[in-house]
Amino acid sequence: MIDPFGREVNYLRISVTDRCDFRCVYCMSEDMTFLPKAEILSLEELERVCSTFVRMGVRKLRMTGGEPLVRRNIMWLFHALGRHLKTGDLDELTLTTNGSQLGRFAEELVEAGVRRVNVSLDTLNPDKFKAITRWGRFEQVMEGIAAARDAGLKIKINAVALKGVNDDELHDMVRWCGAGGYDLTFIEVMPMGDIGGETRLDQYLPLSMVRAELLKQWTLTDNDYNSGGPARYVDVAETGQRIGFITPMTHNFCEACNRVRLTCTGTLFMCLGQEDAADLRTPVRASAQDDLLEAAINEAIGRKPKGHDFIIDRRRGDSGVGRHMSVTGG
Repeated sequence: MIDPFGREVNYLRISVTDRCDFRCVYCMSEDMTFLPKAEILSLEELERVCSTFVRMGVRKLRMTGGEPLVRRNIMWLFHALGRHLKTGDLDELTLTTNGSQLGRFAEELVEAGVRRVNVSLDTLNPDKFKAITRWGRFEQVMEGIAAARDAGLKIKINAVALKGVNDDELHDMVRWCGAGGYDLTFIEVMPMGDIGGETRLDQYLPLSMVRAELLKQWTLTDNDYNSGGPARYVDVAETGQRIGFITPMTHNFCEACNRVRLTCTGTLFMCLGQEDAADLRTPVRASAQDDLLEAAINEAIGRKPKGHDFIIDRRRGDSGVGRHMSVTGG
């Protein structure tokens, strides 16, 4: 699938649920209203849409949420999609998780064909963790990460850089990830959805400042590693691990975008930072054949925009999109 700017679309991120067992301050308000069940695609419908994308050229599937592992019977979907790994039609099946359920599912994820996971973890301080996630249990996440490591999963830690919150832990995060053998990616906060109370401007920390701080203690060397996502990576000489930087605000990564995002309602967003979307639920439910679905996907890819328009500015406030990150998927 080729978009209007000549970019091959070969990566689909699927938000299998908008629900989560955390309420992270940069992602959700504490009092969330979730989608009614009738609007959500069944696991069988999600499998059909994902398999259609694979048939049309997608090589990588990433499950996201919300928290993907809180969806009932979600492992059925992992096993069902894992068959595409065995045929060679899919290169990778993976997920982004908050780690809370990894203790339960790590071994079964490996059985389904998952080989690496991204774990969202913004602090190593249990008190801060409680404040950031509102509902999360730090010990449970640590146990989940250990279970994933023991099951043989490669782990990458995703940390959102938050001014005045975790900016004093940058070196600790690098050191801890190095000791554990985990790669680490820092992410700039994105203006998506009402988070209640705070503004993104209060939270926003440019990753140029993060990198400058890291250079005070670590030797960072740019490399050309590509995980299939938007991060730009450096090698850390002292730990032997990589650090990635995802910079939607200070340096967008749109020129090489190979991704589209499917929500649990069957809405396809061609860009994380744009509101334009395509309805795939209607064609899925209108016919048992895939002709209508394929036509809808092709039409949507033909509308994929050149890039996003995220802005965080004190004069204009948060200029982004109204939907929460948990709706589109991380």
